[in-house]
Amino acid sequence: MPTRVVVAEDEAIIRMDLCELLQEEGYEVVADCGRGDQAVELVRQHRPDVTLLDIKMPGMDGISAAREIGAEHLSAVVLVTAFSQRELIDEANDAGVHGYVVKPFERHDLAPAIEVAITRFRVESQLSEQVQDATAQLAARKLLDRAKGLLMDQHGLSEQNAFGFIQKTAMSSRSPMTEVAEQILSGSLLP
Repeated sequence: MPTRVVVAEDEAIIRMDLCELLQEEGYEVVADCGRGDQAVELVRQHRPDVTLLDIKMPGMDGISAAREIGAEHLSAVVLVTAFSQRELIDEANDAGVHGYVVKPFERHDLAPAIEVAITRFRVESQLSEQVQDATAQLAARKLLDRAKGLLMDQHGLSEQNAFGFIQKTAMSSRSPMTEVAEQILSGSLLP
């Protein structure tokens, strides 16, 4: 499947040229517009692999749009702009932009920037999922430890017997161990 792209550029001729160039390079332009706020909506709607944004656009500037797209983790973002001031580059980094191409650019500059941006976005996504998984596992572990502690303190069970009770109850009721732990902590399940 070709890489799916949303293009947001306020100058219609540049936008058309950019869309044509992307299509010639094998990308699928799923939507294009001339406003930053509209770009965010199009990205939410189409879920592209990458979004190309100009910085200066009506409705919402490209950096603000990038910030929203990044906050919702919707797609990789590449800024394609005539502005190369250090402050804007720093602001783009803070907004989570994955690539930055300065106009006028050569045809061969765009594809590498897009591909690097997509790779960075995928790596970020994987890391985010790993952090969420680790956080969920830690929360489950803490919940089980609290339930074991309660069984040990209030019912005189050893740690091994408390864990065995939770495990056997979960297996026999076909429930997750965390659900059994919650029942123990609420007092609705006793050994």
